Amino acid sequence: MEARGGSSLRRVLVLAFCVAGIWSAYIYQGVLQETLSTKRFGADGKRFEQLAFLNLAQSVVCLIWSYIMIKIWSTGSGGAPWWSYWSPGITNTIGPAMGIEALKYISYPAQVLAKSSKMIPVMFMGCLVYGVSYTVPEYLCTFLVAGGVSTFALLKTSSKTINKLAHPNAPIGYGLCFLNLAFDGFTNATQDSLTARYPKTSAWDIMLGMNLWGTIYNLIYMFGWPHGIGYEAIEFCKQHPEAAWDILLYCLCGAVGQNFIFLTISRFGSLANTTITTTRKFVSIVVSSVLSGNPLSAKQWGCVAMVFSGLSYQIYLKWRKLQKLQKKRKPM
Repeated sequence: MEARGGSSLRRVLVLAFCVAGIWSAYIYQGVLQETLSTKRFGADGKRFEQLAFLNLAQSVVCLIWSYIMIKIWSTGSGGAPWWSYWSPGITNTIGPAMGIEALKYISYPAQVLAKSSKMIPVMFMGCLVYGVSYTVPEYLCTFLVAGGVSTFALLKTSSKTINKLAHPNAPIGYGLCFLNLAFDGFTNATQDSLTARYPKTSAWDIMLGMNLWGTIYNLIYMFGWPHGIGYEAIEFCKQHPEAAWDILLYCLCGAVGQNFIFLTISRFGSLANTTITTTRKFVSIVVSSVLSGNPLSAKQWGCVAMVFSGLSYQIYLKWRKLQKLQKKRKPM
């Protein structure tokens, strides 16, 4: 009995450690992302316009990090070959870059809300392309999320928030976010296909393969010609070392956050990870509103509540489905 109690306590402590790790890494990364997209650096007051460069920097850091982790923890081979990630690598390069570029046009809370509506294109493509049927509660979740995001987009943004944006333009910003979701959908589907074909593929293998191709594609795009944005980004960092430091911290937060996500999934499953990351997004909006000076109106907070009610209900539906599956597996 005592041993079981000690094991339960250890499990709770590990879960608390995972929650703290994911929240701290990604909330701080969000603060850095917002800082890099809105702050004016140096005496000349210049903005860091080359936001897509963050995608390259993140790919390089995660590539190095995953290689080190494989060397330390890997016990064997048999995973998907490195060349098989070339196609999801393309969408994984374009998608996140669009999400980051959206911060030039819409506020960080708006971007987080828009990117939280991943279920909408998934269900749309499922119905349209694959003929998948969904339950009424699943449609209710989608309605809450879609309604919250669209109403938030239609409400007037405060002048203080608009003044911080490089090029305020809501249709372009939201359009980039939804394209980001569409590319992410293809990336996730291809990754699932690879892990099904190569069951011994580890999370570190996926991280290495994806970031290897992401680094290659980004290097070609940013340094493939004399006036590529990579050269501009490096020159900006030379002139404004503070921005270079923020970029490094941004990348390290992403790499550390990935570690905690992998640990959470391996110990507690994907449902626990979804719950933690969903609540993290809500906290990120609160942090952005309170600390970063992006005030939200009462109606906008209502939209935020609407979106996260839909996401929370979706998590509950997944939990209930998981409970039913576990009951069926139990021997009679």
